[in-house]
Amino acid sequence: MNSRRDFRSHRTALFDGIEEGGMRGSVYSSREIHEHENDQAVDSLHDRVSILKRLTGDIHEEVENHNRMLDRMGNDMDASRGFLSGTVDKFRMVFETKSSRRMATMVASFIAAFLLIYYLTK
Repeated sequence: MNSRRDFRSHRTALFDGIEEGGMRGSVYSSREIHEHENDQAVDSLHDRVSILKRLTGDIHEEVENHNRMLDRMGNDMDASRGFLSGTVDKFRMVFETKSSRRMATMVASFIAAFLLIYYLTK
């Protein structure tokens, strides 16, 4: 009788949820389906989050590189501004002095000396 009971328990376990005319959906199997769908959704979200994490890391690294490059460029521009301001100050000093006649006389004498040497060597 014990073997008949085992056969019956195996049979009920095997055909649990089947009725005449089709299958009867049980609450447990629908929960399993929902759990499986939820697990797939969680895995999909995990993959998306890891992709976004890598992407934000790459963006952060790129921003850091650009900030360093802009800092170097800013320092170079400051150095150039210093050189240019010194040059402009020298030009102002030259053009603001009243010795423009003296400058013109000196330039004319250099040109005259150059032309004289040119004609003498020819």
